[in-house]
Amino acid sequence: MPRSISSHPAIAQLQGNSLVNLVQAEIERMILDGDFPSGTKLTEAALADQLGVSRGPVREAFRMLEEAGLVRTEKNRGVFVRDVPIEEALEIFEVRAVMDLYVGRKLAAGLGSMQIRELRQLVDAMDQSAKAGNAPDFHRFNLLFHDRLLDLAGNAKLGATYRKLIKELSLFRRQNLTDESMGVYAREHRQIVKAIAAGDPEAAGQAMFQHVMNSRERTLRNYEKRQAAQAAAAEAPAFRPARASERANA
Repeated sequence: MPRSISSHPAIAQLQGNSLVNLVQAEIERMILDGDFPSGTKLTEAALADQLGVSRGPVREAFRMLEEAGLVRTEKNRGVFVRDVPIEEALEIFEVRAVMDLYVGRKLAAGLGSMQIRELRQLVDAMDQSAKAGNAPDFHRFNLLFHDRLLDLAGNAKLGATYRKLIKELSLFRRQNLTDESMGVYAREHRQIVKAIAAGDPEAAGQAMFQHVMNSRERTLRNYEKRQAAQAAAAEAPAFRPARASERANA
């Protein structure tokens, strides 16, 4: 009696891998969207129940997410969403800036009018999101914009490395999105496309490089402000209601 296709070992392996990839992609989405902030403990059983799968695919997804730099495993404690130190984040920005310098120069050397139009449409969408104060939409179009630049550059190895760095910076990048900064980013993106459309490799490369370095400086300033606010809160005297005897003598 012939066995079913799904019972064939090779097919079963492919189906298992596909499920793991789907689970990994969904957990990654939740991390990048901020559903699981840095430091959050991820539980196999809870996620398996939430996603409607067994614990095996979740366990394998955790391994893949750790390789991607999004989670960390602590012995006898479990799996946690990774908290990227500010020092490492600043280094990632610098590496990304150098990569973007190359991408800008390469794209300015030969994009067609249809590709330029596509980039302008993404910038327009970001601009509209910024004016509406819609940070989630702006973040989404921003990712699409930079992802499309990578695709157009046509270097798969660079693209894979770049995307890994982007994921590690996701927490800091969301924190940088304010009404003011979104407007600045939109203008910088428009300048990038303008330089690429003009066929000016040096201007395009520098525009992309400076865009990332500006984000680095904004990240550092925001981090220092948060640290200062936390220090001030820790030093503030705790409020203590006056006792009855103290109120009587007042």
